[in-house]
Amino acid sequence: MKKYQNELLVIIALLFMLGAYIYKHRQITTGVNQVSIMKTSMGEIKEIAGLKRIWADKKVSKKLESLEKLVDTSKVKWSKKGKKLTAVYSDLTSKELNQLITKILNLAVEIELLKIEKKNAVYTLEFKCKW
Repeated sequence: MKKYQNELLVIIALLFMLGAYIYKHRQITTGVNQVSIMKTSMGEIKEIAGLKRIWADKKVSKKLESLEKLVDTSKVKWSKKGKKLTAVYSDLTSKELNQLITKILNLAVEIELLKIEKKNAVYTLEFKCKW
């Protein structure tokens, strides 16, 4: 046993070095993963804060009211309660429909329902949203 004492010490030292290397590698990998997760979370938080600012804008309801005046009032059934809107447009031409859809999609609202039906050459649009 005394004959191989130095070799045994070298092998034990190498095993300790290998264990330390594996531990260090795992810690670095874990740290990189956590930094990546934190960056993603911070990006999501910033996006949520931006959306909250947009949705809290007082001008959103005024912009929604412009939808009512975009087409003839006889074609619109309008119901606005608090921060919820239900609108049904009937007998729309394709040009009016395109204008409405463009306006709706450019508003900062949560669309709950957007239903379009075509009968002959006229369209019916049902729209529900909240903000």
